[in-house]
Amino acid sequence: MSKLQVKKTFQSLVSSCQEKYPVLRSPGIRSVFLFFNFFLVIMAYYQVKPASRSLFIESLSSSRMPYVWIASALAMGFFITWYHRLVERHSRMHVVLGTCLSVSVILLAFRLAFNQSGPVQSVLFYVFVDIIGVVLVEQFWSLTNSIYTTAEGKTWFGIIGSGGLVGGVAGGWAAALLIEHTSMKTPDLLVVAAGIILLISVLTWAMGRIGLYCEVERGNPELPPTHGWQILSQSRYFLLIAAVLLLAQIASPLVEYQFLNTVEKVYTGMDARTAFLAMFFSTMGLISIGINVVITPLVTRFLGTIAGLLVQPVMMGLCSWGFLLHPTLFFSGATKISDRALSYSINRASKELLYVPVDPVLIYQAKAWIDMFGYRTFKIVGSVLILLMTQWLPVTMSVNELSWFTIVICGLWVMFVMFLRQEYKVIYQKTQ
Repeated sequence: MSKLQVKKTFQSLVSSCQEKYPVLRSPGIRSVFLFFNFFLVIMAYYQVKPASRSLFIESLSSSRMPYVWIASALAMGFFITWYHRLVERHSRMHVVLGTCLSVSVILLAFRLAFNQSGPVQSVLFYVFVDIIGVVLVEQFWSLTNSIYTTAEGKTWFGIIGSGGLVGGVAGGWAAALLIEHTSMKTPDLLVVAAGIILLISVLTWAMGRIGLYCEVERGNPELPPTHGWQILSQSRYFLLIAAVLLLAQIASPLVEYQFLNTVEKVYTGMDARTAFLAMFFSTMGLISIGINVVITPLVTRFLGTIAGLLVQPVMMGLCSWGFLLHPTLFFSGATKISDRALSYSINRASKELLYVPVDPVLIYQAKAWIDMFGYRTFKIVGSVLILLMTQWLPVTMSVNELSWFTIVICGLWVMFVMFLRQEYKVIYQKTQ
């Protein structure tokens, strides 16, 4: 089939799709549906996220966490490669529906497996949760990105994305209430998540039937053959961006390890630990929403993009210093919040602003390398560092002494942000 025939076929499909329920296809109404869809995606994830952490700690203890992080990063690489090939061969709608049904069945299978809890089930479940957390979100945005123009996306994506933040708050809160105020146990949260994901599949199917997933026609420009790592090596600006983002990936496992180790000591019962983690994740999401709504606009507008990038490393460094001096749940929780809540709010907004003055094709290639290869590789580096310092070397460090590494990483992070400031000013001025 020629390119002209393909274009005519696509236009015919779009035309027939747009004839369905045109009133519901207005950007505002469509965004309400997508807000609720993304809300359910993250709500389901926040049922299994605290459960996976708590079940793993129960079976193997938090000291084994770095091993499962390494396994998860490696498994993610293999799975995403296979998944992208699957998407190339089948329609995105069929892949999404098939994934939702498969994930629900696998969650129910894991629930049965946890009738006899053991380390194998806990490790496999942890890795599975990490994978579906990435896949379900990627699937949602792949469908969403295909049905909005760039102008519509700038208007509505912030509202749609807020559905995920609210879903995280509601999901963690619901999981904690179910554990604390019903007869449900930690493994029963898998059944709740399976039910929510089945609801997502029904909602997605219904949205497709009424024409809410009519794709927008776009050009398909050829991407130059340059690889992401080559762009980084040839551009000081992209290299500095990569350094800032990847330093965060080394620090994140250190913070997570300290937090989960402290939680394990304070909450010795599995269900109590699950309820605490669920409520903590919910609170962290609520803080992230507050920062996004109140602080992020003020900082980026009046202090600039670079100031927004400095907030996370400065706060992480200060909280890590507090945990070094007083290794309590308060300081480990504060460090965790300064890592994730700021990463999901002000740091993400500032990071995306760095790409605005750059050619879109270069952005695509550089981000693909950083997101697909760099993030996993540097998370493995952070995990190996923990194992070296706490288990493998003849002289080991205590959990709170790992904060020295976090403080050093945050110092390097701030330094690279200041280098980036000069490059950003030059590139930004060229585009004005």
